Formats: sequence, structure tokens, C-alpha cells
Amino acid sequence: MGGHTTIPGPLGKRPRWYWRPWLLPLLTLGASLLPRIIDFSMAGALLILLAPLLLFRALIAKLRAGRVFAATERVGRFQMPFRQLAFADDAPGRNLAVLLNVFRGDMAFAGPRALSLEEAAAVPADQGIRFSLRPGVFSPYALRSKVGIAYEGEADLDREFYYTETAAGNLGLVVRTGVSGLLAGDAARPMPDHLDFFGIAIANTTMGEAIDWIVRRIRDDRPATIAFVNPDCLNIAYTNPEYREVLNQVERVLPDGIGIRFGCRILGFGLRANVNGTDMFPRLCERCADEKLSLFLLGARPGVARQAAENMLQRYPDLKIAGTRDGYFAPDAEAEVIETINRSGADILLVAFGVPKQELWLWKHRSRLKPRIAMGVGGLFDFYSGRIPRAPLWLREIGLEWSWRLLQEPGRMWRRYIIGNPLFLYRVWRQKIGKLVI
Repeated sequence: MGGHTTIPGPLGKRPRWYWRPWLLPLLTLGASLLPRIIDFSMAGALLILLAPLLLFRALIAKLRAGRVFAATERVGRFQMPFRQLAFADDAPGRNLAVLLNVFRGDMAFAGPRALSLEEAAAVPADQGIRFSLRPGVFSPYALRSKVGIAYEGEADLDREFYYTETAAGNLGLVVRTGVSGLLAGDAARPMPDHLDFFGIAIANTTMGEAIDWIVRRIRDDRPATIAFVNPDCLNIAYTNPEYREVLNQVERVLPDGIGIRFGCRILGFGLRANVNGTDMFPRLCERCADEKLSLFLLGARPGVARQAAENMLQRYPDLKIAGTRDGYFAPDAEAEVIETINRSGADILLVAFGVPKQELWLWKHRSRLKPRIAMGVGGLFDFYSGRIPRAPLWLREIGLEWSWRLLQEPGRMWRRYIIGNPLFLYRVWRQKIGKLVI
């Protein structure tokens, strides 16, 4: 009779062709070639579709610069050098010439960042896996750097891309990079060590540098209070002189959120990283476990801080949690709470009372609290206890984590984001033109 012959076995009946030895290598080869086939097809289609624009850009470049292309030496797949193309003038669209690199196979649309000869020579041997892939016009590291959340480092992100690459994932990376470019901007800007918003100095630093600073202060036995500020915090500081005065006196103020990056763009500066407390917390816990430092978690609803601590202990078994306490205590219990914190021997105190209450409380009791580092962390414990889910990574990569928070708690957050964000940007613009009065 017609049909496929089947063979019995513990895996059930399957067509005979399923067992043919040449099929699996063929399928594997097809899967490995699929990204290149897609890149080749898309680049070719775009070159045809954009041919009039590309010819016009080539003519403009020739008239302005005397040549059509400018080429930059880069290192590609298998460490083979190639010349990355751009139109020779500085007019908009100069990078469209990179479509030729993708078409001929020097680059892919998605992949690790193309390295210069000097950068490639400095790549350690154990990170050479990045050279198994074509460099990408769009890379995970560049995407996360754009919104300041490339905390893991380029080598780790390249390794993650290598093991998780799919055609759909590559398309998503390209789309997210495009959206992120519209929201966060692409232009390089000066990056001073400190930013000024409404007279408040904010450290323009990276996540790693901020954690190193915390550890040094503890080792040097120099107490410090840290505050994180986002647009909502700065709006509060604008109208609350007591809170603004505290921010001007604490040892370090750190930038939190995409809104600060927008504000920097208005002022003509670049933000090195989004150094928010929520992303810092697990990295700080990991560092504390390595450095034998302890944490005390104070604030949030009953049980929330304890659950957040337990979740971190599961991640980092060597972490020392000196104690936890919810934020629901009467004023007459304040002295007892402070004594509990001090008896715990904690090196770092994290307080989640909300802005500006947490900063005002820390500053009021600064001389009585023994932990070397104290910081206000807002709703951080809610995220790490699991009470409120964190925004998906793809939303954070395009700078829209705030929209997730708005959807999670619209009744509480609508004023902060719908009214507060535009108000903050308006005030920054007023600062830029010299008409801001505080």
C-alpha cells in the first residue's frame, strides 16, 4: 500500500525518512544559513527600494567631499578585516551605505558590535566566541547602552547573543533599536562628571563605578547617604525646599530613569548610565556577598522586605542580611527601630519609605544610624519580593519601563507620568534658556 513505512520503537512510529542520517546535518545547515539568507534578501531588497535615495546621497557625497564613500577598518567574522562603509559627507543618511556591507556578507543586521583593529586585538582569547558571528549593524550592547542599562558588559551580551540568536530575535533587536533611537537619541554628547538639574548636582557615573564607590566608602569608614532621583523626585524637589536641601547635602545623588536621559538631551549632555536602585540591588547584593558586607532592609508593607531578602539569599547564598523591618511603625517606635538597625551591625541600610519621606528620615537620623551607607530605594522591595512584577526587558530596552508601571498601578502613577514627565521636561527647557526660577 502507499504511504511511508514506519519503524517501531520507544519513541513511537515515525516516517522512515525521519531516520535518514543525512537529514539532521541538512536541517542544521539550513538553520545556520537562515540568518544570512534573510540578511542577504533584506539588504538586496532595501538596496533596490532605496536606489534613488542612495544614488542621490552618493552624488551629494561626491560633490561635498570629493568622493562617495568613507571606509573604516573593522574586524569581522573569523577575525577577518573589512572596510565598513558610510557616505563620505556628514549629511543625514550617511550610514545607509552599510547596506552594501550586509549585502556582501561583511556584516549582519544583528550581531556583536563591529570592533576596530585595536579593540579586536585586545579581546581576550576566552571571549573570542564573538568572532564566530558577523558583526551587526545593530547589537545588543549598543541597544542597552543607548538607554544606559548595559550593566552586564559587552562580552557577556555578545556571549548571550551567540547562544540565543534566532531570526525572530534578530528582527526584534532591529525594531527595538529603531524605537530606542527615536526615544533616547543617537548623537554623542559631552559627558561631564556631574549634571545639574534645578540646582541639584547628580553624579554622571556608571553602575559599576557607583558600586565601587559604595564599597570604598565602607572600607574607608566614611559614612555616606545616597539618593536616587528620577523626574518625579526632581519635580518634588522643585517645590519642596526641605527635600531639595537634603539632596544638596547628601554625599551622592544618582540618576534614575529614562526621563533623566531626556533631560540631558535638552541640556546638551550625555548620560553615562541609568544608575537606578532597582537594577543596582541584585548587583549590590552580589558584591556584598563577595566582600562579606551586610544589608538591612527597612520599609514597605509587612513581610515584603523579608521576602525580598529571602529571594536574594536564594540567588546569593553567601549574602548576609543583617535584618529586615517593615515601614509601618508608630513615631514612638522610631528609637527602637534605629536601635535594632544599629545592633544588627549592618554595613548598608536600604530604606523604602517613598520619596521624599525616606530621604528626610535618613537625613534626620543620620547621626544616630551606624551603617556606613544609607540609601532610599523607593519601591524596590516590592519588585524583588514578587509583589509587583518588573517590566519585561524589551520594554526597558526601549526606555518605556514607566509605561509598565503606569499599567500596573494607574491610580497611583498617572499623575507622576502623564503630568509629571512633561512638566519635568518643560522645567528643564526653562533651565536651558535661563528662565527657571526656584
